[in-house]
Amino acid sequence: MTTVTSGTAARTEGVGPLLRAWRQQRRVSQLELALRADSSARHISFIETGRSRPSEEMVLRLAEHLEVPVRERNALLLAAGYAPRYPETPLDDPALEVVRAGIERLIGGFEPYPALVVDAMYDVVAANRGVLALFDGVPEALLTPPLNAVRLTLHPRGLAPRVRNLREWRGHLLEQMRRNIALRRSERLRALYDEVAAYPVPDTACPEEPAEPVAYFALPMVIEHRGRTLSFVSSISTFNTPMDVTVAELAVETLLPADPATAEYLQTWLS
Repeated sequence: MTTVTSGTAARTEGVGPLLRAWRQQRRVSQLELALRADSSARHISFIETGRSRPSEEMVLRLAEHLEVPVRERNALLLAAGYAPRYPETPLDDPALEVVRAGIERLIGGFEPYPALVVDAMYDVVAANRGVLALFDGVPEALLTPPLNAVRLTLHPRGLAPRVRNLREWRGHLLEQMRRNIALRRSERLRALYDEVAAYPVPDTACPEEPAEPVAYFALPMVIEHRGRTLSFVSSISTFNTPMDVTVAELAVETLLPADPATAEYLQTWLS
């Protein structure tokens, strides 16, 4: 797997091998990519072998058809000798005030249901009161900013001992991380994955059979909270066609009640 770690490394390696690696990862042939990008397989081959230098427009067109993340599109442009196209604006920058305000209104509107916003490293950048209530009893050491949603969920001193179907939910989270590692090629994300995958699974992870079978429409997270067993299903949304690296890597996750008992309890949760 080819990994771009800096602008200098990208320029040294050249755009051809990087585009070939993305194409192979997406399991797309040169001919198929050429048809998508209104080009020819010969031209794609010349680009990948360094015999032809693609235009800036072609780099962006190929990146779009290969579904290359915005951050990595900048790396492709650098490797081809062009300036990055997409800025990476800090979330606290005044330029993103509208984004921040919209996020706060969005997750606040989901209350009493838990909702949070995470970045590419699963660090929590915003959370509503429903999420904060779930963190009751978590040691302060794990709540030191930046809070990390995956670490908080899977850590043996975090939420893990309270998640009744931890083995299933853990498998879901780790698979999600593996997909993102393949998509983003991030060494930092790989290091986080290695950390949380190595956490021991508490003995309490063995699920108990419910008194009555429950037909869930998606894999739930079943968690104990203040003496009650709650069931949530997760929904994740992202910004459409973002033009900024920071915004592109934000994800809004909401936890919706998976059964009537949880929905009823949540109505009195924050009152």
